[in-house]
Amino acid sequence: MAKTFFIFYVRDQNRSTDFYRQVFACEPSLHVPGMTEFELEGGGSLGLMPEQGIRSLLGEVLPDPAAASGVPRAELYLSVGDSEAFHKRALEAGAKELSPLRERPWGDLASYVLDPDGHVLAFAE
Repeated sequence: MAKTFFIFYVRDQNRSTDFYRQVFACEPSLHVPGMTEFELEGGGSLGLMPEQGIRSLLGEVLPDPAAASGVPRAELYLSVGDSEAFHKRALEAGAKELSPLRERPWGDLASYVLDPDGHVLAFAE
């Protein structure tokens, strides 16, 4: 299988790029009008695509992503080496804390936040 991409539709590509630049403590591997990509630990990439142009790309049958802005529909669960550092950087970058770092019933140490667009992020180890 080729590389896997997770793409978040975002209100403001530059604002979201700045947020993830701070959270991941790295520069994007791609940053052009219409798409920003960050390489994820363990493989894959997180893409940030402006929600404004999605319907023109995918068609009018698709509900307008802006109409559901801030309504979580999924989470990005990131297994990272230092979940506390990721959580702290996310909060400093403007994330809203959902659940602090703690031991979870499945054995991971994990925390949860909302990014500026309402996407749920988990940082776990």
